[in-house]
Amino acid sequence: MKVALRKVTSSPLDFEINFNQTVFKGYLQYHRGKLIFLKARLSGFIQIECDVCAQEIDLAVDEQIELFISDGIYEEEHNGVDLDVVESLNSIADLDELLNSEIELIKSDYYSCESCKNKSE
Repeated sequence: MKVALRKVTSSPLDFEINFNQTVFKGYLQYHRGKLIFLKARLSGFIQIECDVCAQEIDLAVDEQIELFISDGIYEEEHNGVDLDVVESLNSIADLDELLNSEIELIKSDYYSCESCKNKSE
């Protein structure tokens, strides 16, 4: 789902993306300057592999995601923005790509299945 950043106003613009067994649901809202605030929840299941035996695991996820999307290159101005900033160089927020990035970030952690956890104890 792609959203033109010029369509995002101070009224929240709701979105929901269903992908496999996950739901990415939240809103976009104009913050100030070139910044758009994204607040969403990623919930459901992500299929990962055990890092020990490579068995597939359905990992339950329930993550709160908050970040800013900059319409163009973000120039830090000491404006109290403590969240991550994602730059959009074409004035489009690609929510599918953001969802994919969040899933890959979760997958990059170390996971072991119950069988391997029991063997290590």
